[in-house]
Amino acid sequence: MKNYPISVLSVTSLIFICVLVFTPVFAQDNKTDNNQDLVPIDIKLPKPMFIGTPQNMQVPNLEKPLGKLRPAFLAPKGTKNVALGKPVASTDEEPIIGEISMITDDDREASDGSFVELGPFTQYITIDLGSKHDIYAIVLWHFHKQPRVYFDIVVQVADDSDIITNVRTIFNNDYDNSSGQGVGSDMHYVETAEGKLIDAKGVQARYVRCYSNGNTNNDLNHYIEVEVYGKPAK
Repeated sequence: MKNYPISVLSVTSLIFICVLVFTPVFAQDNKTDNNQDLVPIDIKLPKPMFIGTPQNMQVPNLEKPLGKLRPAFLAPKGTKNVALGKPVASTDEEPIIGEISMITDDDREASDGSFVELGPFTQYITIDLGSKHDIYAIVLWHFHKQPRVYFDIVVQVADDSDIITNVRTIFNNDYDNSSGQGVGSDMHYVETAEGKLIDAKGVQARYVRCYSNGNTNNDLNHYIEVEVYGKPAK
């Protein structure tokens, strides 16, 4: 675990929950094939489990909360969560808590029994989509029962399960290459019920791999759900 302390939550934090529940949704200006009709993808959000946003978290390169609901993400018609129920492999084959299959079981809640706890230090999970897909967005929920930052979040896609053939990195916030996948320039972020949405820009792949390396609370790694929004490749 990279040791960055967290301060006490602000009393003004109630605003975040109100905004999350009541703010209208606007379209996010993401880029994809201009010849396709774009519609908002339907992301089901779980119940928020903590009130507000943390203040003064001493983590480098930490993105600021939007203070409102994330804009809707546009993708071609027919885009859906193609990771639902798909097989998942992990560096930790015997999780401390939960089962690896829970990562694609459509349960995004942060309650006990909904998350998988993997061992310490760098771990990764790999999702097999079954065939090549055009991938437009990936949404990660690590653990949103309390405000945390997870480190060395790296998301890669490839054509083979060993992530060797045609590997592309679509997100990397490992600023010091401590997980060995190269230095990343993406920002750290605080886990919330919205999850982290990553714009995959229509990249084509069969396998999705997600790395992490502990969090601000401990050295362990957690997953609640990973969703991959795409369409079968033509």
